[in-house]
Amino acid sequence: MDDDVVQRVFEEGGRDYYQQQPSTSPSILQSLPLHVSFDHGYYLLVKSIQELRSKKDGLVTVGIGGPSGSGKSSLAEKVASVIGCIVVSMENYRTGVDDGNDMDLIDFDLLVNNLEDLINGRDTFIPLFDFQGRRRIGTKAIKSSSSGVVIVDGAYALHARLRSLLDIRVAVVGGVHFSLLSKVQYDIGESCPLDSLIDSIFPLFRKHIEPDLHHAQIRINNSFVSSFREPIYKLKCKSEQIEGEHASHVFHGKEAQLDNFIEMYLRPPSASEEARINDWIKVRQSGIRYYLSLGDQRIVDKNFIIRPKAEFEVGRMTLGGLLALGYNVVVSYKRASTSVIEGNFSLSLETIDTLGETYLVLRGINRKMVGAEASRMGVNGPWITKSYLEMILERKGVPRLNTPPLSNAPNAALASNQERLITAPKPLRVSSNLVNRLEDLSQPWTRSPTKSKMEPVLATWHFVSLDPALAHGSVIATDPTSRDAVQLAPMPDSYDLDRGLLLSVQAIQALVENKGLPVIVGIGGPSGSGKTSLARKMANIVGCEVVSLESYYKSEYVKDFKYDDFSSLDLGLLSKNISDIRNCRRTKVPIFDLETGARSGFKELEVSEECGVVIFEGVYALHPDIRKSLDLWIAVVGGVHSHLISRVQRDKSRVGCFMSQNEIMTTVFPMFQQYIEPHLVHAHLKIRNDFDPVLSPESSLFVLKSNKQVAYQDILRILDPTKICSSVQNFIDIYLRLPGIPANGQLTESDSIRVRICEGRFALLIREPIREGNYIIQPKVDFDISISTVAGLLNLGYQAVAYIEASAYIYQDGKILIEVDHLQDVPSPYIQIKGVHKEVVAAAGSTLKLDGSYTTKSYLQLVLDRLPALEGSSSGIHSQQAARLQELVEYIQSQGALVDLDDSLDIVVLGSSSSSDSSPSREISPLDGVIEDMQSRIKRLERWQMINTVLWTFFMSAFVGYSLYQRKRQ
Repeated sequence: MDDDVVQRVFEEGGRDYYQQQPSTSPSILQSLPLHVSFDHGYYLLVKSIQELRSKKDGLVTVGIGGPSGSGKSSLAEKVASVIGCIVVSMENYRTGVDDGNDMDLIDFDLLVNNLEDLINGRDTFIPLFDFQGRRRIGTKAIKSSSSGVVIVDGAYALHARLRSLLDIRVAVVGGVHFSLLSKVQYDIGESCPLDSLIDSIFPLFRKHIEPDLHHAQIRINNSFVSSFREPIYKLKCKSEQIEGEHASHVFHGKEAQLDNFIEMYLRPPSASEEARINDWIKVRQSGIRYYLSLGDQRIVDKNFIIRPKAEFEVGRMTLGGLLALGYNVVVSYKRASTSVIEGNFSLSLETIDTLGETYLVLRGINRKMVGAEASRMGVNGPWITKSYLEMILERKGVPRLNTPPLSNAPNAALASNQERLITAPKPLRVSSNLVNRLEDLSQPWTRSPTKSKMEPVLATWHFVSLDPALAHGSVIATDPTSRDAVQLAPMPDSYDLDRGLLLSVQAIQALVENKGLPVIVGIGGPSGSGKTSLARKMANIVGCEVVSLESYYKSEYVKDFKYDDFSSLDLGLLSKNISDIRNCRRTKVPIFDLETGARSGFKELEVSEECGVVIFEGVYALHPDIRKSLDLWIAVVGGVHSHLISRVQRDKSRVGCFMSQNEIMTTVFPMFQQYIEPHLVHAHLKIRNDFDPVLSPESSLFVLKSNKQVAYQDILRILDPTKICSSVQNFIDIYLRLPGIPANGQLTESDSIRVRICEGRFALLIREPIREGNYIIQPKVDFDISISTVAGLLNLGYQAVAYIEASAYIYQDGKILIEVDHLQDVPSPYIQIKGVHKEVVAAAGSTLKLDGSYTTKSYLQLVLDRLPALEGSSSGIHSQQAARLQELVEYIQSQGALVDLDDSLDIVVLGSSSSSDSSPSREISPLDGVIEDMQSRIKRLERWQMINTVLWTFFMSAFVGYSLYQRKRQ
C-alpha cells in the first residue's frame, strides 16, 4: 500500500525538479524513508533543500502541513534557523473570524499569487493578521532575492491548490495533537472508536487535511509531548508587595504588551467530584485563537512554579467537540495581563476577575536569572505557589457535577460572552469513504496513536513498606517509626526522556513530602546514555547538587584508562560522603583532575533547606553496594550509547556482514551486559533516551572556521573580560574505518568513527555536520568511552586509517567559544568560532575581520588536501608518527585483551608526507618510549600554557588600563 502511495506522489505531485528534468545522480527525494521521527525529518528536509537548491535554478518552495499541535511551526522555525529562509504562515491569510469552517477563511488566491510572484523572481506583499483585533492590519514586503527558499507553514499547506507550486512536501503528525486523542480516549473509555473521536475533536482533519498529507514526500511522526527540558520558571506574589520606589519603575520607559485571556477548565465526563484537577483540560482563549493544555501541568519547588512548554493551538470546533463528548466547563475566569518582555525574561501584572486581585509575575527560562531579577526589584515575597485555579477552588470550592462553571457573578456580560464563545456547531461526521483510494489502510500512518494502542497516561508514585527481612544489610533503617520505613514502588513501564524527567522530579517531591530531607538520588546507565544531561536538568528544576562518580576515581586506574572498572571507584570515601549526607553532616566531596589523573582537592557539601537533594550520577550509580544507601534509583539507556551500536551495525551491513546489536554490544561495551545492565533492572524508574546526536536540531552548534591569522589581543577584545576563561588542550584524533565501505577512492569523515585522546581519556566525537553557506552546523555531543570500547571496534575489523595530532588554545565567555587549533605539519593555525546563536557567531567573525576567509572543510579534508604536495619531502618525523600510532593501537589491543591485528592494520598518517605502507623499514620502539614521548609533549604544552597565562594577564591589564585612561580623558 505504501509503495502505491509513494508512486502516486511522484506521478501526481507538484513541481518536483526530478520530474521536470532527468538527473544522472539519484536524488535524496527519490530514496526517502516513508515515516521518520521529528529529528530525522528535520535532517532530511535540510539535506533535501540543499540538494534541490544546488541542482536547480530559481526558488525552492517547501510546504509543511499537518493538524494543529503536530509541530509544523517548530519544524519550520528550526529549518529557517539553519537555512536562513522565508517562512510564510497561512494563519496570516485568514479573511475573518473563525465561524467553524476555517478552511473557507483562507485566502488561497492571494497565497497562490504571492508564491507565483516569488517563483518568477518578482517582489511581493504578504498579509499580516491581528488575532486580537480579528482583522487584517496590513502587508509585509518580501523581496524575491532575499532568500532562495520559501516555506509555507499551515494545516492546509499541502492542499491541491498549492501542491503544483511546491518542490518539497512535508507532512507532520503526532505531537500534542495525538496526546489529546490519547487523553480523551482514556477519559471516555474504549467504547468510542478512534475515527469517531477524530471527527468529534478535529472535525476537519479527516475531510480536508488527512487526504492531502498522503502526498507528502517526507512524513514525520512527532512523538513530542509536554516537556520540562526547557521549562518556564515563575515567581508570583500580590502586586502590593512591590516596594514604593520600585513600583514606579516596573514599566517606566518600557513598551508594555496588553493581553486579555479567558481561561476555562474542562472536567472529563466520567470524572467523579473528587477527581484531581490534573485530570482536567485547560483551554485559553485569546481573541479568535484557542490554546489547549492537558491538566494543570506544573512543578512547585520552594518559591518557584515550574511549567513545561505544553500549550498548543486548536480550532474552536475542538472545544465544541469536547463539550459534545461530555466534557463540561467547571471553572472559567478572565485574566487581564500587562507585560514587559526583555529577551527570555518577562514581567507581568495580571488581574484575575474572579479573585478581584492583581498579581506580579516574573517569568524566565533561567531559574537563577528570575530570582536575581526579583531581588534587584526589591521583591522578596511572600511568594504564592498556588495556581489561579487552586486559589479559585480554595475560595469557592470544587463545583458539583452538572453545575454552572465558577465565574465572577457580577460580570454577567462576561459570563454570557463565555457561553457564546464555547458553543460550537455539532462536529462533522465524516463517512469512511472520504479518504479517496486509501480505503485499505486499516491503520493509516496519520493516526499515530493507532486504534489498538494509545499513549499511556502518566502513572503516579506509590510507597510500599520496607520488609526488614529483605533489607540484606542495607543501611536503610527498618524501624517502622523512622523516615525510611517506606520506599518507592518501582514503575512497571519504561518512559521516554520527557516523561522520565517529569516523573523523576515528581518522585523527589513525593520523597520530600513523605520522608523529609535529605533525598539522595542515583542515576546509572552506560556511557553516553544521557545520565549527566538528565541530572543537570533535574538540578535546574529542583535546585539540588549533582555529584559525578568520576570524582571518586583512583589515580592508578585512570592512568591505565580503566574508567569502566568498578574497582576504579574509591568506595570507602563514597560511602562516607553518602553517610554524612544521610545524617545531615557537612562532608567533603573529592575533585578529580582527569588531565593530571590525580585528585586535586575537595569541595564542601552540606544538606540544608535550600539544598536538601543530592544526585549521584555515574555508570555504577545503581551498583548494589551503592544503591542500598539511595532513596531513588533511576536507570537511563539509549542516547549516544545506542547511536554507536547502530552506527557499527550500519557499517557492517554496508560491507555485507550482518551483526545483531547484542553481538556488537558484547564486543564494543564488554562491561555493560556483565556488570552494568543487571543493576539497571532494579531501578524505580527506567528511562529510554531516544536522543540522536546527529539528527537532533536541539544539540547544534554554529561554527565558523578560518585559517586567517588573528592577533591574540583581538580575540580578547570580543569576549566579556569579566567572564573570560582560557585553556590549552593537546589531542590526538584517530579515525577508524571498516574495510570495504564504498568511498570512491576518497577517505571521508562520514565513513569513519573518530576517537579523540585528550587529557588522559578517550572520547567518541560525533561529527556529521550540516554545512550551510559559511557555517558548519554540528552536534555538540562528545562522550567518553573506555579503552575497551576502542579495542572492541578494532576487534570488529575497524582499521586505524587516519591520525591527526594538534594543540588547541581555547577562549570562552559563556556566549561564544573561540578555538585556535595548531595542527602538526600544517603551517598556519585554524580559528574556530562556536556558539548556539548564529547571529552572535557571525558578529564575532565580522569583528575579527574573517569574512571571506571561511572554510567548511573538516580537518581530515584539509590535511588530505595537503598530502600530494608533501609526498616528495623528507619522511623522518612522519615515520615516527606512524610508529607512534602503530604502538598506540597495539597498546589499545593489549588492554582490551584482543588478538594481534597487525596483518590487517592499514594506517595512513595525516599531517605527514607518507603512510605506514610507504615508510622505510624500521625497528618498532618499545611502548614505554611512546608513553614518554607523549608525556614530554604534554609537559611542553603545560609550559606554553603557563607562558600563555602570564601573557594573557599582562595584555588584559594593559588593555583595561588603557581603556580607563581613555575614559578619563573623555
